Amino acid sequence: MDSIEVPAKGELTLFQNNYPHRNYSIDVAVEEFTCLCPMTGQPDYAKFQITYIPDEILVELKSLKLYLQTFRDRGITHEDATNEIYDKLLVNLKPRELTVKGIFNIRGGMSTTVELSYHQGRD
Repeated sequence: MDSIEVPAKGELTLFQNNYPHRNYSIDVAVEEFTCLCPMTGQPDYAKFQITYIPDEILVELKSLKLYLQTFRDRGITHEDATNEIYDKLLVNLKPRELTVKGIFNIRGGMSTTVELSYHQGRD
């Protein structure tokens, strides 16, 4: 197997889907997402569920993990973080379908869930 080049910080490593003729979904569960609240500077913790039906391109998981870690020291809202991740995956993967769901832990008695979906040919 050829080695996969380590991407620059925040860049995704992409590779060819060997089964583009099939509709199959890929679920990625991210259990330890962290960013900073832009109002208080306090850490926000979340779980992300990323599900996509690939077309021609797949994402290498270690590069996805490293990309998500770039949020660790950033002050960013839940909505902006989820939308930014969604945009990055949509542009790079060009999937048939994509859902990104950020489930942010309870702070101040409230939890937040932000979900975006794309369906090729319907959006």
